[in-house]
Order: sequence, then C-alpha cells, then structure tokens
Amino acid sequence: MNLQGKVAIITGASRGIGKAIAELLGRAKAAVVVNYANQADKAEEVVKTINQEGGSAIAIQGDMSKVTEIESLFSTTKEHFKHIDIVVNNAGQGFLSLM
Repeated sequence: MNLQGKVAIITGASRGIGKAIAELLGRAKAAVVVNYANQADKAEEVVKTINQEGGSAIAIQGDMSKVTEIESLFSTTKEHFKHIDIVVNNAGQGFLSLM
C-alpha cells in the first residue's frame, strides 16, 4: 500500500488500535496526525516511531467529545499539511465503571 501524498488523521492514536493504525499508515507513507486527548507522552512516542521509520507525523491534542476541539484538530492539520484525505475515528470514551 502506498499512500504517498495523502494526509491521515487518526483520533485516539496514542495507544491500542489507533496507534497500530497510525503506524501502519505511516509505513505506507501517509503523513499522519496522531490525535490524543490526555497522553501527550504516548502520542509523541507514536510520532517518533513514524518519523524514525521515514514517515511524517505530528501529534495534536484534542478531546473528540468537544466540537471546538474537533474543529481545531482539522484546522491545525490543514495549516500544517494543507489538506486532509483520510480520517480514522478511533477515539473512544468509556462510560461504564468496572464491576
């Protein structure tokens, strides 16, 4: 898969499935936006991995339950990469407490 020239936003990309998707798209040469809500250090690790493997990635903080932060994610991405081609909505919110 070659995604050279494509820009991908992955929400919830600092860990788990989102991290795996971000790294896969980075290896496919997409420019990757690693979105995270609270774990900047983990998001930066994902960015570092993608960049070290020859990809291009940045981390952008944003809570996807807040419209203004979603808008900011998209506008910041467009400022940095000029366009958006792929959006993976992976961010999740746990509402049930452990029993």
